[in-house]
Amino acid sequence: MSLPGFLIRLTSRLWLLPGCITTGAVAISPTLLHAQQISDTVQNNLPADAFPGGATTWVKKTGRSAFTHYSANMAFEKRMDFKLGEALFQRMWVTAPTRTKTTDGLGPLYNSRSCIGCHVRNGRGHALDPKNDPDRTAVAMLLRLSIAPQNDADRELLASGKANSIADPVYGNQFQELSVPGIPAEGRAMVTYRDQIVTMADGESITLHQPDYQLQDLAYGPLHDGLMISPRIAPQMIGLGLLEAIPEHMITDQADPDDKNGDGISGRANRVWSIADQNVTLGRFGWKAGMPTLDQQNKNAMQFDVGLSNSFYPDGAGDCTDAQTLCREAPNGNSPEFEDLEAHSVITDLILYYTRNLAPPMRPNANDADVLAGKKIFTDLGCVACHRPSYQLPVNNQHPEQSGQLIWPYSDLLLHDMGDGLADHRPEAQASGTEWRTPPLWGLGRTKEIDSRAGFLHDGRANTILEAVLWHGGEAQQAREAVINLPRSDRSKLIAFLKSL
Repeated sequence: MSLPGFLIRLTSRLWLLPGCITTGAVAISPTLLHAQQISDTVQNNLPADAFPGGATTWVKKTGRSAFTHYSANMAFEKRMDFKLGEALFQRMWVTAPTRTKTTDGLGPLYNSRSCIGCHVRNGRGHALDPKNDPDRTAVAMLLRLSIAPQNDADRELLASGKANSIADPVYGNQFQELSVPGIPAEGRAMVTYRDQIVTMADGESITLHQPDYQLQDLAYGPLHDGLMISPRIAPQMIGLGLLEAIPEHMITDQADPDDKNGDGISGRANRVWSIADQNVTLGRFGWKAGMPTLDQQNKNAMQFDVGLSNSFYPDGAGDCTDAQTLCREAPNGNSPEFEDLEAHSVITDLILYYTRNLAPPMRPNANDADVLAGKKIFTDLGCVACHRPSYQLPVNNQHPEQSGQLIWPYSDLLLHDMGDGLADHRPEAQASGTEWRTPPLWGLGRTKEIDSRAGFLHDGRANTILEAVLWHGGEAQQAREAVINLPRSDRSKLIAFLKSL
């Protein structure tokens, strides 16, 4: 099938998608409609930060689908591209070879059969089931694997910046609990939790859950003696194109690695390898800012999460190592008809447009009295030192939706030492084992609405926003102690503000 034929087949099914634009629909200018919607809300005296994504913000009531909408200022004629990308994001991939060449290429080892399988309704993933249900697999969460450099070649590779870490020689870059027929999956991830009690100054007790991960039922032999494991839940998908549009200097100018200003905050930029540019550049995506662009982030997930070859990662065997012989020898979906890839450029470009344009939802209660009081507390406690509220994006004609927007992500996108409590003790590029990128806070209060199972922090260990705050250490230790000492009424206002984001 030719690429145009592939698109015809895909578009022929789009009418089945909820909210899809049909050729018979009456066209109303999205720009004019959205301007009217914002005008209506401005009349209600909402502040600028009620619209986290600027003109991209989705202002209608949304419920569980809050993270599924296109940029509100998107031109009408571009919505089909968005819907095509959405269809591909939701596609269930199958084992190669099949007669349906446009959907094969899964695995041989994988974490999910689709993008949406991890990013449920484009929200956060959830932690492993503490009951360790034998029918449960780690789908909305994965375990990154690496080892310390073993020789000069490994050390030179890391020093060059061309690799963020050294893969396990047997189990690769990720631990995969799923596989295609005839190929053994790598094993099972298990977790146990140890409770920790934090007593607030007013006597309230909060229980934190410290996870401990184990890998069992190993199919390919023992683990490396020095194996490092980092659990990662799927992050939410909104506003990614807006984060990518932040100029590099706005991020790096905030860095203070030596804490020259003496505020106890020493944010650092991660520097990682750009496959497209073939050089080291700013990292801004992922829990440790290990990916430089949204395109590379997407393609990395396609290769290592789903097992799909693409232009950046052309190996049809995905994350299979040389030690996994059956896996390396399994058929793949690379086809001369589609650039000798499983996820060819038409697929990856449409998914890129989709993921770039998932709109942050409006904050309907941004002017609530308790929310405004909580916002002041958030600022007074110094949280904005890492969670930078806003950026003014420059004009960019190549990406009109993101161009010139005033956005409110509440993140500096820098690495910060968060202490031993949150440490995975696994370096990634220039990020240490105790450092994490400041996650954007927009959409924070919608997390449980999108998926009741979803958790907070990199491994989903926190069930509530307050638990997540109390896990802060390292550079955030002073702010954490301040929260502990807040009167209950002020603490409630702080949480009200965070839930409003």
